Amino acid sequence: MIKIGSASMYTITSSKLIKDSETISSNDDAFKLGFFSPMNTTNRYVGIWYLNQSNIIWVANREKPLQDSSGVITMSDDNTNLVVLNGQKHVIWSSNVSNFASNFNVTAYIQNTGNLVLQEDTTGKIIWESFKHPSDAVLLNMTISTNQKTGEKVKLTSWKTPSDPAYGNFSFSLERLNAPEVFVWNQTKPYWRSGPWNGQVFIGLPSRSLYTSGYLNGFSIARKDNGNVVELMFTLLNSSDFGTLVVSSEGKLVYTSWINRYQVGTNVPQQNECDIYGYCGPNGSCDLKNLPICTCLEGFEPKNVDEWNKQNWSSGCVRRASLQCERVKYNGSALGGKGDDFVKLETTKVPDFVQQSYLSVNACRAECLNNCNCTAYAFDDGIQCLTWSGNLIDIVRFSSAGTDLYIRQAYSELSIDTKGKRNVRKIIISTVVVGAIIFATCTYFLWSWASKHSGRRKEPNSLILNTRQSYPENQNASTIKNVKQIKIEDLTLFEFQKISAATNNFGSANKIGQGGFGSVYKGKLPGGREIAVKRLARTSSQGIEEFMNEVIVISELQHRNLLRLLGCCIEEEEKMLVYEYMPNNSLDFYLFDPIKKKILDWQKRLYIIEGISRGLLYLHRDSRLRIIHRDLKPSNILLDGELNPKISDFGMARIFGGSENEGNTRRIVGTYGYMSPEYAMEGLFSEKSDVFSFGVLLLEIISGRKNTSFYNHQALTLLGYTWKLWNEDEVVALIDQEICNADYVGNILRCIHIGLLCVQEIAKERPTMATVVSMLNSEIVKLPHPSQPAFLLSQTEHRADSGQQNNDSNNSVTVTSLQGR
Repeated sequence: MIKIGSASMYTITSSKLIKDSETISSNDDAFKLGFFSPMNTTNRYVGIWYLNQSNIIWVANREKPLQDSSGVITMSDDNTNLVVLNGQKHVIWSSNVSNFASNFNVTAYIQNTGNLVLQEDTTGKIIWESFKHPSDAVLLNMTISTNQKTGEKVKLTSWKTPSDPAYGNFSFSLERLNAPEVFVWNQTKPYWRSGPWNGQVFIGLPSRSLYTSGYLNGFSIARKDNGNVVELMFTLLNSSDFGTLVVSSEGKLVYTSWINRYQVGTNVPQQNECDIYGYCGPNGSCDLKNLPICTCLEGFEPKNVDEWNKQNWSSGCVRRASLQCERVKYNGSALGGKGDDFVKLETTKVPDFVQQSYLSVNACRAECLNNCNCTAYAFDDGIQCLTWSGNLIDIVRFSSAGTDLYIRQAYSELSIDTKGKRNVRKIIISTVVVGAIIFATCTYFLWSWASKHSGRRKEPNSLILNTRQSYPENQNASTIKNVKQIKIEDLTLFEFQKISAATNNFGSANKIGQGGFGSVYKGKLPGGREIAVKRLARTSSQGIEEFMNEVIVISELQHRNLLRLLGCCIEEEEKMLVYEYMPNNSLDFYLFDPIKKKILDWQKRLYIIEGISRGLLYLHRDSRLRIIHRDLKPSNILLDGELNPKISDFGMARIFGGSENEGNTRRIVGTYGYMSPEYAMEGLFSEKSDVFSFGVLLLEIISGRKNTSFYNHQALTLLGYTWKLWNEDEVVALIDQEICNADYVGNILRCIHIGLLCVQEIAKERPTMATVVSMLNSEIVKLPHPSQPAFLLSQTEHRADSGQQNNDSNNSVTVTSLQGR
C-alpha cells in the first residue's frame, strides 16, 4: 500500500510531477525513479535504479532521449497514463494504457520489488506495470512469459551500447515450450540457450552455475491458460538478498547479487566459444578440454574437410555410414537385418529442438530405436524421455553435470568400435598407430640427442622446467617428481603477448595480489573470460618450485571446490599460471572485516565449511593423486560470484603413494597458527595435518576471529579460548554475533565440537576428512568428546621461511598445556 503521509516522496499523481532533479522512491528506499545519463553521454533518460545510478534496471524513453534537463514525469491530461514530457511539453514516452476509462484518480509509485505501477486509487486495480514491459533486466519476482497461442512474449532487450539504452541486437526470452528453455537471440538468430527445464534446473548449464547456486531458490516455471502460457520467475532464499539478471549489449547474461544492499559479486555464465549457439555446427561437439575444441560426434565426419581443418566448423559433420532405416528406404533391404544401436556421450549439454515425453528410460530407448527419424535420445529424472530428429545442434561437453546423450549409430560403425568385428580395418588402424608411436619415439630420441649437442637451447614455448632440490624430502611424499626436469603435459599454453594484453601489460590497476612467488593480476581474454594470472617474479627464491608443484598438482585435479587451473605461460624467463577468476576475493576478505562479515550469515558460512570439507576429502581420498595441501587458511579459500568456496594455492602441496600415510620434511613451510604440532615441531605431515588446519579454519569461520591475532584471556589463541569456554560450558560465547541466532545455535555448537575434534594435539585422535564430512552431514549423530587442542597460548603469526629447518621451528612454535576448570 502507498504511504499517504509520504505522497510527496513516493508517488506521482495528477497534482504532483517529477522534474529532472527529483526522484520518487520505493517505500524501503531501495529503488528510485528519476532522470539519469549513461556514461560518456549527456542525453537524459527516465529510469529506475537499484541503490544508485550504476544499477539501472529499467528505462522508459529508450529510443527518444532528452537533450537537456527540462524534462518532467507526470500523469497525462486524462489521468490514465504516465508520460515523460520534454521542455516543449511534447510527449516523448507514455505508458500507453488504452481502452481504460476511469472516474477515479490514478497514482504511479514503485513497489519494493522495483516494479513501477499505475494503480487506481479507489479499487486498487493495477492498470499498468513496468514488469510487463521490461528493458534489459530480470528482477526478483518478475515474470518472463511466452503465450504460444497468441505469440505474445514478455522478454528482455539489450541496450544498443553501454552508453545507449536504445534497443540493441540481443534479446532474452522463453522458448521451446514443450521443454522450456531460456534463449539469448542475436536479432533473429539464437546466440545462447540454457538447455531444457527439468522442474528444478536448466539441464544445459555447467554444475554450480549461477542458476543452480545454493543461494538461489532457483527459477520456477509455471503453465497457465491450459498450458498455452508458460511463465519463468526466480526468487532468492533470504529477503535481505537481491539479484538482477541483465542481457548486456554484447549478448552476455550478467547476474549481479547483493546481500543487505552490499554488492557481493557478478557471474557471467557465457565464458567461452562453446557457449555460442551451434559453434561446432550440426553433429559437432564442443569441448574446451580438447584442442581443437570442436570434434565430430562418433560415427560422423566433417562435411567440408578443408573448412574444418581451417577451424571453420559452421558446416558441421555428416554420418559416415547410413542408418538401417535409410538403407531400407533407398535399397529395399536391411543388409542382413543388422540394426542400429546407440553410443553414449556423457555429461553433455543436450542438443536443441528436443521432443519430450513421459516414458521410462527403457521405453524411451525403444521408442527412439523404433522411430526411423529419431537420431538421439536422453533421459532425465525430472522430465523423463527426450528425443531428437534430424541433425544434432549445439552439443557441449561438460566436466561434470549435464546429461548423458545416446546417439544413434549404424551397425557398421558400432562393429568397428565395440563388437570386435572388421578385423582387417582394425589391423590397419593398429599398424598405423604402432608405426606412429615408433616414429614419434625415434623423433624424440633424435631431438633429445640434438638438444644435448646444441647446448640444450630451449624454444620460447618449451615445456621443460629445470628445478633445484635444495631441501631433500622424504621419499614417501614426493615434490611431484624427484628428478632434475619436469615435463608439463596436457595443459593449455598461453602466449605471453596474449596474457600481457589481457592484463593491460600487467598494469598496477590489474594487480590483485602479491606473494613470495610474485604478483597476481586480473585479466580478460578476447572472448570475454576473466582470468587471474600468477606471475613468477624473476627474483623469487622459492617461486619456481611452487610453480612446478602447482602446475602438476592442479592440472590433475577436477572438483567444484578446487580452484581451476586454465593453463600456463612459459616463454624465456617468464613463468605464469592462469586460473579462473574469483570475483569475490578470499574468505578472509569477508570473515575478519566487521562490515563485510555481515554478508556471511550462518547458512552461507555452513555452505563454505561444507564445500571446503568436500574439497579436502577429494584431495585425500577421491582424486587420482592423494594430496596433502599443507597451507589451508582463509586467504587460500577463494570465493566465486556466488560465494562458492574454492581451495587454492597448491605450491606447498605434497603427493602420497597409494599405500603411504605419512611424510617427513626438513623444510617447514606454511603459516603458523594453521600448522599441526607434529608438522611444526618435527616436520611430520599427513592427512591429519590438513584436518588440523581445517579445524582451525572451522573455528575461525564460526567466531569471525583469527587464531593468531588474539586476545583478551591470558594471551590465549582462538584454540585455547575455545577450549577454555568448552570446559566452562560457555562455548556459546565463541559464536560471532552476526550468526548467533537461536534457530541455528544447536547446529553451530555441533560444528564447534567438530572443530575441537580436528585440532586435538595427538594426530591419530583427529578424525579423517571422510569422518568430518559425515559429521557435518549428521550421518554420525553422536560425537566423541574432544581432548586438549595444541597451541593454546598465542604466538606471532608469520609465513615459515622456505629454508627454515625444523630445529629453528622448535623455537617458534610452543605447545602449552591448559587445564580446564
